[in-house]
Parts: sequence; structure tokens; C-alpha cells
Amino acid sequence: MTLSDQPAERHRQISGGFTERVRGASAWDAPAPVPGWAARDVVRHLVEWLPAFLASGSDVRLPAGPSVDADPVAAWQAHNDAVQALLDDPATAARRLSNPHIGEVPLDRAIDQFYTSDVFMHTWDLARATGQDERLDQEFCAQLLAGMEPMEEIIRSSGQYGPRVPVKDNADVQTRLLGFIGRDPDWTA
Repeated sequence: MTLSDQPAERHRQISGGFTERVRGASAWDAPAPVPGWAARDVVRHLVEWLPAFLASGSDVRLPAGPSVDADPVAAWQAHNDAVQALLDDPATAARRLSNPHIGEVPLDRAIDQFYTSDVFMHTWDLARATGQDERLDQEFCAQLLAGMEPMEEIIRSSGQYGPRVPVKDNADVQTRLLGFIGRDPDWTA
């Protein structure tokens, strides 16, 4: 599948894949590839960081949903629906987000660049933790990797990514992306 380059549609496509994994998960306490995380924590991370990011740099306040501990599926769905509604709102294209690290950027582009990409990468984490299809869109893997590699020092110093995991020189682009963001592509619970 070719992913859209429009923030609302790309979010719909990527979050749709994550939603499939959320709905297919049954072992929410299963270990995840992120050290110290369980499958539930993958959902928690996505549900919790974006509202704070948006509130700190814009007038956007996403509605609170159900607790991830009580119902990770409902928590994800409520959060995902709120983000999609924000991106689908025609007024969002004119809104801005201000952040000391990235400056002032269009709100929809900030969500696309930072959040939707995060959902994409964490799809592998949830899939691997819960034994589901872990294949990611190869073109988007290549796009993300090409955009991130030149900023490796900044990315590593942010604390948001682990040390690069070495992979074979001839590894496919998904494996190279996973290694770049600090995931062991061969990780198993």
C-alpha cells in the first residue's frame, strides 16, 4: 500500500494498522520490545504523550478517554478518534504548534511528523509483543530512515531512541529502520 502524504489520510492509514493490532491483542501484559514495557504500555505511550505535546504548544486539548489499564482497546479507540477528528477538521490546516525544539509549524504537519510516525514504528512493537503481523509499509520505512539517519546525533541525544542495533548490511529496510530506532529485529519475549 502506498501511504498518503496528506496528514489526515496518512494518520487514518497508519492508525488503522495499529488499531487492527490493538483489536487483535489479547495478552496485554505480554512483554514488548521496548525495555520495561508490556503490550499495554505501547498503547499507553501513544495515548499519553500526544495530548501533552499538543497542549504545551497549541490550544488543542484532546478529550480524556478510558484508562489504558482498565481497557486498552477503548482507550486507544477514543484517543485515535479524537486525533482523527482533529486532523479531519478543515480548520486544523491553518492552526500552528509552537515548540522550543522545532519552532512554529503547521499543527497537522507536526502531528504527522512526530505522532503518526511514532504510531507507525510502535505498530511493530505491539505486533511483536502480541504475536501478530509485524510487517510495515516498506516505502514509509525507507522514507523515515532516510529522514532520520542524517539527524542521528540529535535523535540519540533526545533520549527517545535506544542505541542503534547492528543489522546485516543486506537487511531489508524495515529491519534497518528497527535497528536504527534501537529495536532488536530478532527480539522475542
